[in-house]
Amino acid sequence: MYARSVIRRSQGRPTSDGAGVRLTRVITPGQSLDPFLMLDEFDSNEANDYIGGFPAHPHRGFETVTYMLDGHMLHEDHMGNRGDLKPGGAQWMTAARGIIHSEMPQQVAGRMRGFQLWLNLPSRLKMQPAQYRDIEPEDMPEHRQGNSLMRVIAGQLEFVGSDVQVQGAVADTATQALYVDVVLDALELVKIKIPTSHRSLLYVYEHSVEIGEARLVKGEMAELSEGDYVELAAGSKGARLLLLAAQPIKEPVVHYGPFVMNTAQEIEQAVMDFRTGRLTG
Repeated sequence: MYARSVIRRSQGRPTSDGAGVRLTRVITPGQSLDPFLMLDEFDSNEANDYIGGFPAHPHRGFETVTYMLDGHMLHEDHMGNRGDLKPGGAQWMTAARGIIHSEMPQQVAGRMRGFQLWLNLPSRLKMQPAQYRDIEPEDMPEHRQGNSLMRVIAGQLEFVGSDVQVQGAVADTATQALYVDVVLDALELVKIKIPTSHRSLLYVYEHSVEIGEARLVKGEMAELSEGDYVELAAGSKGARLLLLAAQPIKEPVVHYGPFVMNTAQEIEQAVMDFRTGRLTG
């Protein structure tokens, strides 16, 4: 078996979105990380940084995955779905043809922390009906190894030299995505299998981790080389990171605000559909 290594690394940039929510944009649209379109991290103890939330807005052509570590957010959409996002919970939303939704804080003080990932959809699925899945904290599959913990949002978690298999909360996604929140104890080492067909990324959000000869610290994202698995070795304070892997779609990507399609004409149609109330119809 062949271990993956770090081939590129980057750091997010501060920005704001929604009604002034301050966040760190880890993956920016246009970075050519097919099928990953965007990754935002939000983390603040100051209510003014998040209280405006994300009022009603449209999406078409991709999937959003919101994963909460701290705080309480309420999701509502045009299909009548209503879900409470709480610490340890997640929401997997397939916008596809179109969805209009909001995500609003349900607190006026305390820490709000989590991530939102955008995953592209292949052209054959972009105009399918929208879907929505809520994952309660108690329903999130977990695997403990010593004092370390891995929470599997999507895909199947497997290890080198072990028969352990942990099926994530979401399976059979369009890009066969693997999404794991990895919390390693100090100096802990794990070898996680990754399908050879997948592009894989790591984002460290606490402390540091070593991948081969590379050391990533808090706030760094790495794109990994091809291989069968990744070996993660935590530093002396442990490590917390997101492991993302998915099958590239290898299709043209045209992005405009909340719409991601394959051609400029499809983007123009999405804008027109939204303006005329036909985005979700």
